[in-house]
Amino acid sequence: MLGHQIKVAQALASAFLEGGRGTTGTPFPNQPEKPLKLYEYEGSPFCRRVREVMTLLNLDYEVYPCPRGGKRFRPEVKQQGGKLQFPFLVDENTGDKLYESQDIIHHLFKHYGKTGKTPAKYSNYPKVPVAAIAGTMVNGLRGGMAKPLSKNTPAPEQLLELWGFEASPYTRIVRGVLSELEIPYIYHNVAKERWQDQGLAKLRLKPGKYEPLSGGKREQVLKVMGNNIQVPYLVDPNTGVKMFESKDIVEYLKQQYGSEKKSKK
Repeated sequence: MLGHQIKVAQALASAFLEGGRGTTGTPFPNQPEKPLKLYEYEGSPFCRRVREVMTLLNLDYEVYPCPRGGKRFRPEVKQQGGKLQFPFLVDENTGDKLYESQDIIHHLFKHYGKTGKTPAKYSNYPKVPVAAIAGTMVNGLRGGMAKPLSKNTPAPEQLLELWGFEASPYTRIVRGVLSELEIPYIYHNVAKERWQDQGLAKLRLKPGKYEPLSGGKREQVLKVMGNNIQVPYLVDPNTGVKMFESKDIVEYLKQQYGSEKKSKK
């Protein structure tokens, strides 16, 4: 338990170093018809930049983890784009396949932003992402390297689904494990849409019963989760599991898909 709380503190410090990016987003996203596919890994500061913008635009997308030493999806990137570089975005709506994080960010704002233009603060990231690198170091370099899998453990037949947002420390821990285990999933962004959404699920700035913005994305998310919104939230269609709490999710993923998978009797 103590080890998990240390990981939460590290993830929280990582979000702080990035200035809170990846927390808020539009309540009315321009979600593309065909899912965006992002090949990336949690420990990359350049991938982090793209995930922050995905949260700002409140877009859902498919994640194909490609940690160092990974075997499942890195060959696909080489085959589709010609080189091993991350992040790598495949947008079947426009036919684009993009590598550079800044190019991906411009693409996202152009096609899925409100004005078609990249805001100034997202237009010229420094070439050396000092803050993101520092955040990655503070976070213990999690999600950057593939972990040994159970012998002959295949990828899940159906994509898992994870609800969260980039800066959430609890979600960051789960994403790190998904990255290490090379488990593909659909990521549902649950960005904070207004000040009433700020704070933890049980400690929001606005007291009383939580009411999402009418017509916003969170109103739809509430129908999935029940009477409150809490992240991370995982749904595994392969097993029928639906669960909250990062610690429980991590234990489930390791036992079901990792080296801790229990042998069948």
